Amino acid sequence: AMAAGCCGRPLQLTLALLKPDAVAHPLVLEAVHETILSNRFLIVRAKKLRCGREESRRFYREHAGRFFYQRLVEFMASGPMWAYILAHENAVPLWRSLMGPTKVFRARNNVPDSIRGAYGLTDTRNTTHGSDSPASASREIAFFFPEFNEQLWYQQEEPRLRCGQVYYNAEERVHCVLRDEETEQT
Repeated sequence: AMAAGCCGRPLQLTLALLKPDAVAHPLVLEAVHETILSNRFLIVRAKKLRCGREESRRFYREHAGRFFYQRLVEFMASGPMWAYILAHENAVPLWRSLMGPTKVFRARNNVPDSIRGAYGLTDTRNTTHGSDSPASASREIAFFFPEFNEQLWYQQEEPRLRCGQVYYNAEERVHCVLRDEETEQT
């Protein structure tokens, strides 16, 4: 085993959701996926899911009572989504800057190359969601990936991913840790 800390700063995790408007358009979905890969994120977990109204309400409960809440809940429940756990040393701020502003008109005018600037339709149908802090990231990852043990991941997978013991599995759309026997063969 390698000494942890040998390879730069610890990886930070964030949740990225590709919303129903993106998933409905395979080219948009692919483009966003490519953006993730080309910005050197590691995709730790990825899954396609459908969020019922109840789940959407729970996920967005901090917005309950806001004028857009009901519309957001209905939209998030309207079709399948992809949820990703992304890792990068600056995962939270980097993903947020790649998404661009929530308000699509602002994204189009000010940051046209951002994900929302390029593909966002409205402030609700704005292609993606990203955690706004490491604390929200932990909470949101647990919401969509209840089977994911963050503490265990930091102990077992994170040091190896950070040190480049990693390959990309295109079929599963995730990066995987090279096991010892695989390291010897390459």
